[in-house]
Amino acid sequence: MIFEVLTIFPEVIECYLKHGIVGRALKRGIAQVKVYNLRDFTTDKHKKVDDYPYGGGAGMVMQIEPFFNAIKQIKSDGKKRKIILLSPQGRRFNQEVALEFQRKMAVLTFICGRYEGIDERIKALVDEEISIGDYVLSGGELPALVIIDSILRLIPGALGDEISAEEDSFMKGFLDYPHYTRPEEFEGMRVPEILLSGDHKKIALWRRREALRNTFQKRPDLLKNLSKEDMRILKELCSEINKKILEDAYEPVNN
Repeated sequence: MIFEVLTIFPEVIECYLKHGIVGRALKRGIAQVKVYNLRDFTTDKHKKVDDYPYGGGAGMVMQIEPFFNAIKQIKSDGKKRKIILLSPQGRRFNQEVALEFQRKMAVLTFICGRYEGIDERIKALVDEEISIGDYVLSGGELPALVIIDSILRLIPGALGDEISAEEDSFMKGFLDYPHYTRPEEFEGMRVPEILLSGDHKKIALWRRREALRNTFQKRPDLLKNLSKEDMRILKELCSEINKKILEDAYEPVNN
């Protein structure tokens, strides 16, 4: 899979790509990231990419011409690609969208804006707007890296253990279960005994139960299309949690 990023700060993208899972995957050739400096596609000697907005107002607006020149050159290779404008006005990115892009697209091109935004005519050059959340960032570089990282994890061979990606939060509709490692006890906090038992069937059931607990307590909106077994576990958890709430709320009266 190929990711393309159009930005005025290529060093921001390139720095992140050197490290961790992303860096190792790129070194093994599992995916490619091509970074384009928007200033290379300007036509003036100062490599200017922004100007004052028509109608007045604070800040500067990125010009349409450098983006047009860059996209025209990028598309000259004839490859089918999806050009994405990273914008708070776009479709909300989530794990489902990550899977969609990984399965259906061979090339994704990200347009990273800055300043007060990009000339509205950029909309004629892109296929879709994507947002990573309801907040405003200084530019599109961080959203581009978030999306690349999320999708790259799904590409076969990117992770050392393919099961790791399958068990990530949201992959099966739930949040992840708790994870523990050595030491068995730290500052009075112990690893659950079930994880030390070696009984893989019981461990799997415990993990399923804790994933449901996490989801119920933190993101109940994700609890959809549950199996009969999940419903049984969830009913037990509800009783357990309600009992705990009542116990915590009860204060004995001292005579």
